[in-house]
Amino acid sequence: MIYDKHGSLIMTPMNYSADRPKAENPIKIQDLSFRDGHQSLFATRGRTEDMIPFAEQMDEVGFHAIETWGGATFDTMHRYLGEDPWERLRTLKKYMPKTPFFMLLRGQNVVGYRNYADDVVENFVQRACDNGMDIFRCFDALNDYRNFETAAKVVKRNGRHFQGTICYTLTEPRLGGEVYNMDYYLNKAKELVEFGVDSICIKDMAGLIAPYDIYNLIVELKKITDIPLNLHTHFTSGMGDLAIFKAIEAGVDIVDTCMSPYAYRTSHAAVEPLVVSLLGTNRDTGLDIKKLTAISAQMEKVIPKYKHLDNSPKYAIIDTDVILHQTPGGMLSNLVNQLKAMDSLDKLDEVFRMLPKVRKDLGQIPLVTPTSQIVGVQTVNNVLFDSYEGEYSRITQEVKDLCYGLYGKTTLPINSELRKKALKDYPRGEQHIECRPGSVLEPEMNAVKEGAKGLAKDIDDEVLLALYPVTGKKFLKIKYGLEEMPADMKAKTMEEVTKEQELIAKALKGELTTSNINSDTPMQEMEVFVDGERFSVAIPSSKATARPIARKKKEGKENTTDENGAVKSPIPGMVIEYKKNNGDEVKEGDIVVVLEAMKMMNNFQATKDGILSGIKFDSGDSVAKNDVLFVVD
Repeated sequence: MIYDKHGSLIMTPMNYSADRPKAENPIKIQDLSFRDGHQSLFATRGRTEDMIPFAEQMDEVGFHAIETWGGATFDTMHRYLGEDPWERLRTLKKYMPKTPFFMLLRGQNVVGYRNYADDVVENFVQRACDNGMDIFRCFDALNDYRNFETAAKVVKRNGRHFQGTICYTLTEPRLGGEVYNMDYYLNKAKELVEFGVDSICIKDMAGLIAPYDIYNLIVELKKITDIPLNLHTHFTSGMGDLAIFKAIEAGVDIVDTCMSPYAYRTSHAAVEPLVVSLLGTNRDTGLDIKKLTAISAQMEKVIPKYKHLDNSPKYAIIDTDVILHQTPGGMLSNLVNQLKAMDSLDKLDEVFRMLPKVRKDLGQIPLVTPTSQIVGVQTVNNVLFDSYEGEYSRITQEVKDLCYGLYGKTTLPINSELRKKALKDYPRGEQHIECRPGSVLEPEMNAVKEGAKGLAKDIDDEVLLALYPVTGKKFLKIKYGLEEMPADMKAKTMEEVTKEQELIAKALKGELTTSNINSDTPMQEMEVFVDGERFSVAIPSSKATARPIARKKKEGKENTTDENGAVKSPIPGMVIEYKKNNGDEVKEGDIVVVLEAMKMMNNFQATKDGILSGIKFDSGDSVAKNDVLFVVD
């Protein structure tokens, strides 16, 4: 039989054996289930206890590396799960000692949402190395590789692998146009080669890369470098499997996949079909399909714990609209959640319409954390609060920082009028910078160490506080028994999940009545949607998972209307800090409180001269929409 040749892919005699001879040029597979898989599908809520049961088996598969950390894990674990992120890394390393670990590092952003001072970056990367990280996939949201410099020095000093990343984004449905074209990506790759990276990752966070575009890109990249190339693409648009296959035919060295229970939708292609499809080729993975399916079957047993976090509004497992609105899955879920919390989900289409305009105003930047949140939250603010298009009446702190240059160089220049408005009275000055952002940031760790005395027990705790001062402090109090863990942080058991599912099923059949429930049992109200209709179901539970109720701690004058000088929160969020206190004299425009909403900072100012009152919240408290933040008398 004569076999056809598909690029670098060559057909070979078929061999189904698990111990079959190694292929001539096997594709290397990296698994994302323990990080990006559950981040994409279940809002990063996967718990360490649900990874341990099959960790040892994953270590035996033969993956090139397993992603165990980075992205949103550090934030979500301490903020929502009551878990120490450092401990997860150490724990998983005990169960998977043979397979290299890799993490997603946001360059100078580390695992946060702003650029941190060099000493914070140095301490974080060093502790990641000390705790067991082997490969650092480093990306910058603006593809400004000056933001790699500090992290790369520490990685190299520790003899670890530094993977430089090109964030893949578009302005057209396919590769091309005036901005994000073949020349743009080839030039970025040349920058990384000159930087001295150990490998290059094409990071397609929204699943936008088309099969023939990645084929051509890999072919061209292979002409300019022998550095290993890694494709990371999401399945969102439905092109993920196709793109991976064409990349393999073009000669890509490494691809990212998930175990099937953590695959597809806004996650990634599944590994199992890839393994079978490449049998009988020179790019055979060498992985044992029976071993993989056995692990997947075990994973299915824990998935029910997280099904309630699935935020997919469609029956289809793909979202072809992403090719048009180009919104990554995480960004899309953030937008939906933000609009839901503000009772404005009907404005989603208007947000999609405005997104490209805001993105263009902000320099046509790639949409990946944190720039995706920056563009998304600012767009929502514009849609909800502007009296005319382009007003930018409520500019987030992150947009101001971006306009100043604290995130780096944008792809195109920022709209000059927007920049001027954003930098009016900006504390660092009204003239933006063009140097490496880290070079203008003052060291932070000494102040953190001083403020952490009596709470932080080691350098890992201090780094956590440097990255997340408010939520980190709350977590450490819980960790060391100074505060009780809130009920909504505690893990659900399979017994509780099973009981909830049974009760929901009865409710949908009309079989659930008040006589079925003990009146003394603590209840949790859940909303169930069936064919577009909403039903409220009361579920017995001692672990409420509802949004935290804002706590009122301080006494203050109770005013609820703007006419009385009350400033209400237009958005639900968390208090970061009050810069003023009850009784302070303020001038119009003075910043009184900083509120975090969707991980972006919003400053609320005094609307007139006067005396402050009505402050009832503390740092870390949750506030609801229309809660009074302060009153100016």
